[in-house]
Amino acid sequence: MLEKQELIKAMQMVANCILRQGDRILMLQKPRRGWWVAPGGKVEAGESLLETVVREFREETGLTLLEPQLRGVFTIVLEENGQMMNHWMLFTFYAESFQGKLHKESEEGHLEWVAVNSLNKRPMAEGDRYFLRHVLRENSLLTGKFIYTPDYQLIDWNQESPLPVLR
Repeated sequence: MLEKQELIKAMQMVANCILRQGDRILMLQKPRRGWWVAPGGKVEAGESLLETVVREFREETGLTLLEPQLRGVFTIVLEENGQMMNHWMLFTFYAESFQGKLHKESEEGHLEWVAVNSLNKRPMAEGDRYFLRHVLRENSLLTGKFIYTPDYQLIDWNQESPLPVLR
């Protein structure tokens, strides 16, 4: 187990994007757990969050996001017996416009346009349901902290006040 200071030094940052077209969003089914996620990935050294989300989304889907807006900033903590095991930051963007052609296959998993009203039937991390609901309904920035067990059972969700999205 890493000590708290080592976890902070090693903390990863991840950016993803919810791309909406009408009543559907583009999702990626990860093969390991079979969970559905918004496409995205890790911030590389020297990248901004916007550069990351555009690059990762394009790599995973073939689509270039146009004007993505930051809608969520989340601390993700994995805990076991009250001890922090891992910790990262998730930055969630939202977009409705894109260019390009969707990959027929992705190395990261199965891509699919999913009806918003069917999201509750898709397997996913429980915390994702909270931020998906907010991002799809509200034009504000949501912040908070999700605490999970090492096998991603949600222990706690501490929502902070939503903030208006600045344009």
